Amino acid sequence: GTAKPTQAEQQAVPHHLIDLVDPNEDFSLATYQDSAYAVIAEITARGRVPLLVGGTGQYLAAVLQGWQIPRVAPQPEIRARLEQEAQQVGVPALHARLAQYDPTAAEGILNTNLRRIIRALEVYEITGQPISVQQRMKAPPYRIQTIWFTRPVAELYERIDLRIDQMIELGLLSEVRQLVEQGYSWDLPAMSGLGYREFQPYFAGEQTLEQAVTRLKFDTHAFARRQPNWFKRLPQMLQIELEQPDVLDRLVQHAQEILQAQPPQPY
Repeated sequence: GTAKPTQAEQQAVPHHLIDLVDPNEDFSLATYQDSAYAVIAEITARGRVPLLVGGTGQYLAAVLQGWQIPRVAPQPEIRARLEQEAQQVGVPALHARLAQYDPTAAEGILNTNLRRIIRALEVYEITGQPISVQQRMKAPPYRIQTIWFTRPVAELYERIDLRIDQMIELGLLSEVRQLVEQGYSWDLPAMSGLGYREFQPYFAGEQTLEQAVTRLKFDTHAFARRQPNWFKRLPQMLQIELEQPDVLDRLVQHAQEILQAQPPQPY
């Protein structure tokens, strides 16, 4: 479901931050940022260039922009109370409350994203300060070059659908079934993520497999539409249209120019 690198890919190129936690373990944005900075420091100390690769824009931004993330530990009692309240009054109602306390944070969170809404309310309740104020940025001590590969939307959707079909062929449904049988709750952040939550109605007998897969494709299209909102704000952006001729040559030349101008140095 996460489409992480295969064993062959991991043997061909060193990968980091893979297989760190079980699905029921908390892995916050702050934890990711700390882990990423530690790995980046280790790689640059060897005179190598770390590549931060992925499509989760918020996590990329936290590292590349140096977010000052509130170090507020999860509060199970507060979260349980807010989750129960969301069931009673609806998630948009909690989003509206967040907009009163922290309009900046609310603007950047979908009114259906219960997990992020609860986190923002949780931080405000514990600290008395809006999470957006505490998430101000301090540029990290790295020379950063962001490269954003783009495709025409129709082609992107087609590739997404093909990728999902391949994920099903490779055993995604068996993976989800195994996680459910092992007792992992659908309420866990890992199980409510894209690629997993869409199968809950299927396992509940409320949808066919075809309907669940269609929903996954629809949700992934929507995710891809939102990604540019994050990507376009990342530092030192070079956007490359993959339909352009000699795209690989252009990329290699650009990378060489950067490294020749200033080779990587340990931090």
